[in-house]
Amino acid sequence: MSYTYAYPHPAVTTDIVVFTVENNKLRVLLIQRKLDPHQGNWALPGGFLDIDESIDTCAARELKEETGLEDIFLEQLYTFGAPDRDPRERVISIAYYALMPLQGVELKSGSDAADARWFDIDALPKLAFDHDEIIKLARERLTAKMDYSTLGLMFMPQSFTLSEVQSLYEIVSGQERDKRNFRKWLLGLECLIETGEKKSVGAHRPAMLYRLKDPDNLIITK
Repeated sequence: MSYTYAYPHPAVTTDIVVFTVENNKLRVLLIQRKLDPHQGNWALPGGFLDIDESIDTCAARELKEETGLEDIFLEQLYTFGAPDRDPRERVISIAYYALMPLQGVELKSGSDAADARWFDIDALPKLAFDHDEIIKLARERLTAKMDYSTLGLMFMPQSFTLSEVQSLYEIVSGQERDKRNFRKWLLGLECLIETGEKKSVGAHRPAMLYRLKDPDNLIITK
């Protein structure tokens, strides 16, 4: 049975903010738009929802098509729906954010993306649509959530030292952490185990390497 609606339907898209840390800088993944509107400008990966797919599936599909990234944790951030945010039509975007370590990552631009690159979050180029607003909110959410959860461990490689974890949290939040209190909090979450190996750190004595106890159950709050 078909229906006739009295009101026009807005289009729905997903936009994905992917964060990583490189050279002690928080970085975000952007794609260069191949098509109008905003052809040639940088933007977040994302695109239109197919009529027969879920929103989560759309976000994962668009991220893979435009950057080559797949199988990474995505969390819904917010819904952006200003009437004039897209010049083509009324578009409501459901934004996601993701975290990942940079080691071994290979970007492959495709679909309607001419290029895909990492940018320092404090030195972004001019962005299409309202994507600067989306990134700003994503960073605020990331910083806040790292204050009460192990979310930041998604940035870490397979094995790491406690000092490396503390440095990561300080880079993202922009605030120094007390070494003793931070380690007490982190170890108190009981999400790490020692690998039995150590890492040389300059003139200091080697530091113990840790890994995640349960990588599939990472988000712990306390």
